[in-house]
This record gives sequence, C-alpha cells and structure tokens, in this order.
Amino acid sequence: MTEKQVTVKNLQVNYKIIGQGPPLRAGKPMLILHGWGSSSGRWERTAELLLQASAAAFEEGHMQVIIPDLPGFGATPGPAAAWNMDNYVDWLHEFVEKAPELHGDFYLVGHSFGGALAAKFAIKYNQNVKMLFLVSAACIRKNTWIKKLLYRVSKIVKVFSFVPGYSLARKAFYKFILKKSDYLHITGVMQETYLRLISEDLSWRLPSLKVKTIIIWGDKDDLTPIAEAHIVHEKIPNSQLIILPGGPHGLQIKMPELLVEKIISQLNGA
Repeated sequence: MTEKQVTVKNLQVNYKIIGQGPPLRAGKPMLILHGWGSSSGRWERTAELLLQASAAAFEEGHMQVIIPDLPGFGATPGPAAAWNMDNYVDWLHEFVEKAPELHGDFYLVGHSFGGALAAKFAIKYNQNVKMLFLVSAACIRKNTWIKKLLYRVSKIVKVFSFVPGYSLARKAFYKFILKKSDYLHITGVMQETYLRLISEDLSWRLPSLKVKTIIIWGDKDDLTPIAEAHIVHEKIPNSQLIILPGGPHGLQIKMPELLVEKIISQLNGA
C-alpha cells in the first residue's frame, strides 16, 4: 500500500493505493468512497481482500484499488465553507481527473454517504464508471421536512449559546429529533455540511442512472434500513440487488470477506 496526496478544490487530498500490479480488466482500477465519519483506513482490509480474490479469479493480474479520504474526513481537511452533494460531486470529478491512477473508466464502490455520492456522480459522469456498486447507500432521505426544520432550528438554537445549561439542552434536543444523528459529533463547517446532505433525497434522480449497478445491503442494517435497498433497486433501471443475511450497515467491517465475494462475482461476469 502507498499513500499519496493531490490538491483538489484547494484541499490537500490524501488517498491510498492498494495493489501495484497490472490493474484488473486491462487497466480499469476500482475507486472506493467511504461513508460519513469514516476514512480510507476503514476500507484497507476490504481492499486487501479484493486484491487476493482478484488474483485468484482473473488472469489479467491484480486489482488496483484507490481510496481517498473524502473532504472533512481522515487526513483530508474540510472545505472552507459548507458543501452540499453537488460540491462533493464536483470535487470527485476533479479528483478523478487529477489522480493519475484513475485513467479512463473505472469500477466505483460507494458506501453509505459515499454511496449517495457515487450514485450522483455516476448520473452526471456515466462515461467514467464501468460498473457501480452501491453498498448500504444513503440515497433515500425520508422525513426531509423534519430535517429541513432541524436545519433552520439549529441556526436559531445557536443564538442562545450563552444561556446556562445550553449544552445539555442542545444534546437532548438533537437526540430526540434525530435519534441516530451524527450531528452532535461534528464541529465547525461540517455541521452545516451534514445538514445540507441529509436534506437531499436522491430517489427522484435514481431512474436517470444508466450505469450497470449492483446494490449490496445487509438485512440487519439499522442506519439505512433494508426497505431503502428495495426502493433504490426499484428506482434504478436494470439494477441488481444482493442482500446479505445478518449484515449490518458496516459490511466492510463486519463482513468484508462476504462483501468482497459478491463484488468479485459481479466483476467475473462483466
């Protein structure tokens, strides 16, 4: 494994490269986008397993996997101002153009928030994506009116930060409004970025996805419920849904071997 940096959107982006042999399928590497609050390091084990499995499954040679730390996570700093999903898509497009390992088209894997980013990128830049893998992708945002209300209320609440007991009241408020929200664990500009991202529902955009798409989901996912997998599958034309029994949201942590098996089996049939 090697680690490199490239400047994208005035940010020093850190990314990992796993695999130094000839890329899989005559020059097509795999790009993995991690989820919210994660980093490239959380996907190292999966990338290593992909290398081992591809070496056994294909005559062309080892797979080459590229995993960037998305802006605001890992070793990549956050943006100067709050971003929405379109900002991340623009960033990703520039990263793809500047990273020398990503020449031509490539296989794209996105998990959770990274899955939503991968889907929206593939809609806009389908010529870059050979095959898309959506892993527990956070494309469906239900009750968006509540989240939009949270966005507005969060700005009002900050006005009362001088009041005694503010911190405790704030934590209680967000705990009951968004029970599994990451909002409390975020600081600075990433708080507003988070609020913008969770307000965007991609369900109406998914029918525009023309890239071959494989949807992989655990049926015990408590962050992006399995019901959302069926919605994503229904919305994306000619997509395939693979459900992993007992699988949680973090498949790359809890079930990396099975996740890799499903990915390789799809590449083998490409």
